[in-house]
Amino acid sequence: MKLKDKPSKHFYSPTDIPDDWFNWKEKDNQAAEAVARPSLSYWQDAWKRLVKNRLAMAGLIFLIVLVIFSIFGPLISPYDVNKQDLPNQYQPPSADHWFGTDNAGRDVFTRTWYGARISLFVGLMAALIDFSIGILYGGIAGYKGGRTDNIMMRIIEVLYGLPYLLVVILLLVVLGPSLSTIIIALTVTGWVGMARIVRGQVLQIKNFEFVLASKSFGAKTPRIIRKNLLPNTMGPIIVQMTLTVPSAIFAEAFLSFLGLGIQAPFASWGVMANDSLGAILSGNWWTLFFPAFFISFTMFAFNVLGDGLQDALDPKLRK
Repeated sequence: MKLKDKPSKHFYSPTDIPDDWFNWKEKDNQAAEAVARPSLSYWQDAWKRLVKNRLAMAGLIFLIVLVIFSIFGPLISPYDVNKQDLPNQYQPPSADHWFGTDNAGRDVFTRTWYGARISLFVGLMAALIDFSIGILYGGIAGYKGGRTDNIMMRIIEVLYGLPYLLVVILLLVVLGPSLSTIIIALTVTGWVGMARIVRGQVLQIKNFEFVLASKSFGAKTPRIIRKNLLPNTMGPIIVQMTLTVPSAIFAEAFLSFLGLGIQAPFASWGVMANDSLGAILSGNWWTLFFPAFFISFTMFAFNVLGDGLQDALDPKLRK
C-alpha cells in the first residue's frame, strides 16, 4: 500500500476535529486572561455588582439629583422661602411658579427644596449619630463578650422595649420643638438597631486568625476594634445606615405634620403637608402633591439602594 493510501494513525482530518474544540480553546484563553488580569478588591467588586442593579442605581441617581437641587434649588429661584404674597395665593403650576403657590402666596418650588435641606439634614445626622454610638457600643459588647456583653445587651433590650414614638414625642414636649431637639429625640433609642447588628458581626469574626494574630502581637482592644473588626463589618453597617435615613426623614415629616417638629414659617415637607390639608379639599392639589411625592420617593430610593447594597456587599454572592 502506498503511503498516501495509508494515513498515519496520528493524522486527523478537519472532519475528525470535534465541533466544540475551538470553544474549548476559547474558554482556555478566557481563563488564562482572567488569571493574568488583576483581581478586583472587595469594594470594586461590590460597586461593579451594584451598577448592574438598575433599580438601586435609579434610586442612587434620584438621591444625587435631590441633594443637588436641595443645595441649589432655593438659590436659582427668584422667590424668598418665607415671603408671603397673598394676592397670588393658590396659583397653579406655571412658568412663573413651577410648583404653584400655597395659602400664603409662597412659592412651593422654593419651599420644597428648602424642606429637602431640612429633611435630608435630619436624616443624615440621625444616621451618623446612630452609626457612632452603635458601632462603639455594639463593638465593645461583641468583642468583650461574657458578663460585659450580657449587661450591655440587657440595657439594649430595655431601650428596645420602650415605645419609640412615645419617647420622641415626650422629649419634644419637654425640650420644645426645634431642629436640634428632633435630632436628639430620634437618636435617643435609634442607635439600638445599629448596635445589635454590629455586635452580631463582631461575634462572628472576633475569633478569626487575623484578629487572634493582632492579640498575640499585643494590640490593644480599641486598636483591634478599629483596625480589624469594624472594617470587616462595614457592609451591614452601610446597609443599616441607608435604612436609618428614610426612617428619620419620615419621622421628622410625621412630627412636623403633627405640629411637634419644625415650626412655621420654616419649611419642611411635614410642615408643607400640614399647611396643605385644607387646600386639598378646595382643589389646590399641588400644595400637597409635591411634598408628599418627595417624601415617598426619597424613602423608596433609600430602600431600593439599601437592598442593592445588601446584595452587592454580601460576600457569599461574590464570584
